Amino acid sequence: MLTFIFKKFLYGIVVLFGVITTIFFLFNVLPGDPASVILGQRANKEAIEAVHRDLGTDKPLTVQYAHYLNDLSPISIHNISDQQSLWYLNPEKYSAFPLLKVGKEKTFVLKFPYLRRSYITRRNVSDIIKQTLPETAVLAFAAIIIASLFGIFLGVITAVKKDTLLDRSIFIFATVFGMSAPSFLVGLLVAWLFGYVLTNYTGLNVSGSLYELDVWNGEELKLKNLILPAITLGVRPLSIVIQLTRSSLLDVLSQDYIRTAKAKGLPHAKVIFKHALKNALNPVITAISGWFAGLMAGAVFVEKIFSWKGIGNEVVEALNNNDLPVVMGATLIFASIFVVINIVVDILYGILDPRVRIR
Repeated sequence: MLTFIFKKFLYGIVVLFGVITTIFFLFNVLPGDPASVILGQRANKEAIEAVHRDLGTDKPLTVQYAHYLNDLSPISIHNISDQQSLWYLNPEKYSAFPLLKVGKEKTFVLKFPYLRRSYITRRNVSDIIKQTLPETAVLAFAAIIIASLFGIFLGVITAVKKDTLLDRSIFIFATVFGMSAPSFLVGLLVAWLFGYVLTNYTGLNVSGSLYELDVWNGEELKLKNLILPAITLGVRPLSIVIQLTRSSLLDVLSQDYIRTAKAKGLPHAKVIFKHALKNALNPVITAISGWFAGLMAGAVFVEKIFSWKGIGNEVVEALNNNDLPVVMGATLIFASIFVVINIVVDILYGILDPRVRIR
């Protein structure tokens, strides 16, 4: 089992290394000068050269890549004496614990990965992510709860009412509205319908975040602002859960033990919910576990439409301002979440089914 866990952990590191490499070279071939973004109209030759030295963009691309890997690595090597060096252990950038000194000028340190600083605000990207990621996580969690509860419920109905008008209607909704419509279109429709047309009945706002500033009471929790973006974000996984639940439940209902339970005269509801449904939920739970990370990454347009102050909204603003460190840092965080969730799910599969470890 330990060998199996080690292999999965090693595969995760390899995947992350590939993602980091792709992100670095992808964003470094984009046109534009970060010095111009930082300095704006104040840019002159001397100031531009100073910014390039500070960012290391005056060095060859291979050196920049090695420096980027060193910044992201939890164990890295730095110069401790030459403040002009690209590898200097700047306390304003790194929160590090020294491990092993190499010569007079270099040392290995243990640190948190350094995601660079925003070109616009000059804040550490890690601080921006710490501030915005929890709101995106709350939004994604609410969306997956909505998709799970309503998706399983509607999936059971479509399986029980197979080939009826109700079954076909739910299937059309799941296919056309849920799977085919892009999230920004669904968001606009939901905002228009519930935020404008039915606003007198729903009392919901088109824009707003989890916490809002009140002039008298300070920050206040506004859970009602979560409803519309969570519904919008949960529509696509809702459609998938409906179809998975329907397909899996129909397959289980055709099994011999279900026919035996019916022959014994057990109530239909008991057969469905006690015997069939719990055995039909395995693929549904697998899909739900994989959707959480996807929802966090896919919240970009939804957060922008509803002015939700999450990491997705921050990424859109960074793209508009060509603030590449924020975009790169957010992309790495999303990739890390994907990798961690996949590793955890694979390990759980290995614990529950020994055949997975053999394969």
